Amino acid sequence: MSDRPDLPRGPRVIIEEEAPPQPRLDFQWEQAVVPVPAVAVKPEASKLSGIGRALAGAGIIAGGLATLSAVNFVVDQFARGPIEGLATLGILGVGGALLGGGLWRELRGLAAIRRTDEARTAFATGDLAAARAEALRWAASVEQAASLQPALRQAQSIDEIQALIAPVQQALETQAASLGRTAAMQAFAMTAISPSAGLDVLIFTWRGIKLVRQVASLYGLRPGAAGTIALLRRTLIDAATVGATDIAVDTAARALLSNPLLKHVAGEAASGAVAARRMLRLAAVTADSCRLTPR
Repeated sequence: MSDRPDLPRGPRVIIEEEAPPQPRLDFQWEQAVVPVPAVAVKPEASKLSGIGRALAGAGIIAGGLATLSAVNFVVDQFARGPIEGLATLGILGVGGALLGGGLWRELRGLAAIRRTDEARTAFATGDLAAARAEALRWAASVEQAASLQPALRQAQSIDEIQALIAPVQQALETQAASLGRTAAMQAFAMTAISPSAGLDVLIFTWRGIKLVRQVASLYGLRPGAAGTIALLRRTLIDAATVGATDIAVDTAARALLSNPLLKHVAGEAASGAVAARRMLRLAAVTADSCRLTPR
């Protein structure tokens, strides 16, 4: 027997060795629950195409050679005498100022039309800051909307801005329709008494361009030649659809009459009616293109 006293028996404690840490499986659940903000990617600068580079190079060469020729000419004139030099410099200065002013006006008119597209995008996407800025710019250029500027500055939503400018835009559409009716009556009268179809085309073209400029000015735009072409280009698709309908109406009107005199009279009247209808449609399409907010 052992002389060691008996120890009290208790629960057996098993000591296990700690297992090495296992790699954590990451299924990116946190990103699924809390989206990680996307990093803004800076768009690449637009590159000129081959034709664009060729035109830019040709413009630089032509402009540079013209400038050098003008400078040399002025120097030669000063060599002949101070009066000749000053007169030449004054002529070139006035001519250059008029040329630069005309180009600046064309670019400003074209930029105003593009700003209208930017305003529509801002209203469509809900960009409140951009929409308010474009609405203030528009109100400053339109006489009927000048009094809305304080309210537009305090507007807190896109819907509030649209509600403020909606009555003015409705009034502008009414005035544009009135301009279209005036142009339609003039086109009807001039086309009915015109002796040739070629003259009809010239009359309609002249009156249509004038109508486009009148409607654009009504909406606060001051389009030059480039701006007018840009507005006319927007109406080509709609004008093509209207033109197909007008040709069918004109053909039907001429085919219904067998008497040559009546056929001629009815044909001229039908041509005048077609021209008047095109003027009305042109006024409506131009007004829609100049609207600040999308329909």
